[in-house]
Amino acid sequence: MALQNGYSINPAPVEESDGAGDNEPLIEFEAVPPQCCSARYTLAIMMFFGFSVVYGLRVNLSVAMVAMVNNTDAVPTANSSLVAACPLPITDNSSVPAVLIDTGPQYPWDAQTQGWLLGAFFFGYLLTQIPGGYLAGHYGGTLYLGGGVLGTALLTLLTPMAARGGARTLFALRALEGFGEGVTFPAMMAMWARWAPPLERSTLISISGSGASFGAFAALPLTAWICQTLGWPAVFYICGSAGCLWAVFWFILVADDPGTHRRISEEEKNYIINSIGPQGSGHGWSVPVLRMALSGPLWAIILTQMCANWSFYTLLTSMPTYMNNVLHFNLSSNASLSAVPYLGAFFVSVLSGFVADKLIERRTLSTTMVRKLFTLTGLLLPAVCLVAVGYAGCSAVLAVTLLTVSSTLGGTSAAGVFINQIDIAPRYAGVLLGITNTFGTIPGVLAPIVTGYLTEDHTLTGWREVFWVSAGVNALGALIYTCMGSGVIQTWALTEEEKAEEERKNEGDPTITT
Repeated sequence: MALQNGYSINPAPVEESDGAGDNEPLIEFEAVPPQCCSARYTLAIMMFFGFSVVYGLRVNLSVAMVAMVNNTDAVPTANSSLVAACPLPITDNSSVPAVLIDTGPQYPWDAQTQGWLLGAFFFGYLLTQIPGGYLAGHYGGTLYLGGGVLGTALLTLLTPMAARGGARTLFALRALEGFGEGVTFPAMMAMWARWAPPLERSTLISISGSGASFGAFAALPLTAWICQTLGWPAVFYICGSAGCLWAVFWFILVADDPGTHRRISEEEKNYIINSIGPQGSGHGWSVPVLRMALSGPLWAIILTQMCANWSFYTLLTSMPTYMNNVLHFNLSSNASLSAVPYLGAFFVSVLSGFVADKLIERRTLSTTMVRKLFTLTGLLLPAVCLVAVGYAGCSAVLAVTLLTVSSTLGGTSAAGVFINQIDIAPRYAGVLLGITNTFGTIPGVLAPIVTGYLTEDHTLTGWREVFWVSAGVNALGALIYTCMGSGVIQTWALTEEEKAEEERKNEGDPTITT
């Protein structure tokens, strides 16, 4: 990435979130070393594949559950009281829904038990977000990110054995998987606080985080195919083995920071360290908890991510149900169509990161304005599409197209609020991501409950209300972030060195230059 006049933008700190410090900065340093085969882009690629594995490990049970459970009595009879939202496809009387080949043991788990098993992951996931971010910010994120994926992968290998032990055993195993995986995203942000130059943050973090969308896209149809051909136990053996293999390369190729990397060039190391400055150091044991709790920009991130995640989790958990109960897609089509939106989100999130960096680099917009622009785009445009889905009626093509466009456009927020922690407090980025991700997981628990309540009669009107609620929550998040969001370093996040420098500047010390 070419520099603008040989300078890097590193926003000066301000207490308020008005963006006044966005365009101050200008710290001169040497030319940017090549991106190809660089240590920082190798880290981004490794994180990309790591989060692809992470999401594969997360969603594999939701697909495999279809093959694991005895659904002999699940097909409604002609006298069923189920109200079809749209007319059922016209078939002859001998037609039956596609059933997976019986290539593994099946269990008599009812819908309630399945719901608990699918939600077990989040019980553990909520517990380690904040501790993981705190420890990764203090010690470095390599061990926590790599260990989180490796631990989850090893536990995944035990899933078939746990299933044989009963629902409670499997619930405990899935909760442990969530416990291990909870540290991964906070550790990622803690590492980028030490690795990502200010003018490359959006691109690097978007590349690494987009692995989640790609992983969901690949895992949904792949898991269904493995179940049909090799049996559902193979899903967990293959996914677990992939995670273990990734961990081997991770610990060989990655280091906590540029200074300890064994293969980084001197040119790249100096570029990263000089461009990040004191904010690239660990935060130690002390964290300004009270000032964080009173920070408007931090609450803007928390509330906006909760709003954005409402629609994300609504679609993640309910889109297959909508396609089955309303549009009546068969199992194979359902899995494939449910995966398509994640592919669009993957491409758009990477592209939005690149564009965001270009806007900041060329000083077309301030960091604050860039974050707000991509957040508004990623929340309001999908909201419009969600409302339209509610009025698509029984037009399957139109409904699926609108759902795909909604999820795809939502990928632009990857360069907005979802990486804003590293703007307002680089040193504490891991802790902040742990905090925001903890709150952001709450919609994952509430959204399916609300959806179930609104759609209990299986009518188009109920689903229309689901999409209206999701769109309204998205719009609320956009409003909150527009009013309270910021892209500048907050004063409570400054190092002692930076505080001393600011004091000398305020006193008019002629030896301090900017």
